[in-house]
Amino acid sequence: MDGGAFAQFLPLVLIFAIMYFLLIRPQQKKLKQHQAMVSALRRGDQVVTQGGLIGKVVKVKDDNEIEVELAENVKVRVVKSTIATVTSKTEPAN
Repeated sequence: MDGGAFAQFLPLVLIFAIMYFLLIRPQQKKLKQHQAMVSALRRGDQVVTQGGLIGKVVKVKDDNEIEVELAENVKVRVVKSTIATVTSKTEPAN
C-alpha cells in the first residue's frame, strides 16, 4: 500500500523538479545578474531603460535612483530597477 501511494506522488515530484530547473532557477539567475548590473551603474555609462529610452548616466543619486541625460540639457530621473541594459560601460578610475 505504501509503494502505491509513493508511485502516485512521483509524477508530481518530477513535474516540480522539471519546473524548478526550467523556469524558477533560470529566472532567479537572471534576476541576480540584473541586480548586479544595476548596482554597478556609475556616471558615464550608456543605458537603455525598459521604456526604450537611451541615455547616459549623469549622476547616481541614491540607492534606487539615477539621473540620465537623454539629449543635451535633457535630464530625467530614473528608478535603477527600470534599466534594461547597459550598452557601454565607463572604465573605472584609478
